[in-house]
Amino acid sequence: MNRASMDRFIDTIEWIAAGFVGIVALNIFVSVILRNTLNYAIPDSFDIGRMLLGILIFWGIAATSYRGGHITVDLIWANVGPKYQRMIDVFATLVLLFVVAVQTWTLFDKVRGTYNDNVLTFEMHMPTWPFFAIAWAGDVSAVLLIAIRTYRLIFYPELMDDPKIKTVE
Repeated sequence: MNRASMDRFIDTIEWIAAGFVGIVALNIFVSVILRNTLNYAIPDSFDIGRMLLGILIFWGIAATSYRGGHITVDLIWANVGPKYQRMIDVFATLVLLFVVAVQTWTLFDKVRGTYNDNVLTFEMHMPTWPFFAIAWAGDVSAVLLIAIRTYRLIFYPELMDDPKIKTVE
């Protein structure tokens, strides 16, 4: 996969995550408006909202993991030179890759379990496994993006300085 393809893949994942932010916001907005104006609750709105938030979290992990937009503690990193900063970045990204890969494995087990157990929502009896599967896809995307970040940190660290640098090949 060349750099331009990687950048398009990264941008696509970020747009998907942003789309889920919009879906969650729309779900909350419509639920509140209907409840407060018409005294009507959407069936399974709580379950759907809860599962949408789970999807949003896992796709958000994917979006923030590549850019390094998650919460970090840079006490040591800020006080060492560029060579050691890069070593810390590579080590931290490898640890993150391991943790998210294990999380992805265990989440797949949850998807399989909800599918096999035929877990349904309370009111409409919708299967919940598709929601878990979409969240799992976000986790898989996070693993792929963290792998790309690790690759770039090791072989092309200059691409990590400005996330909007696009190369032409």
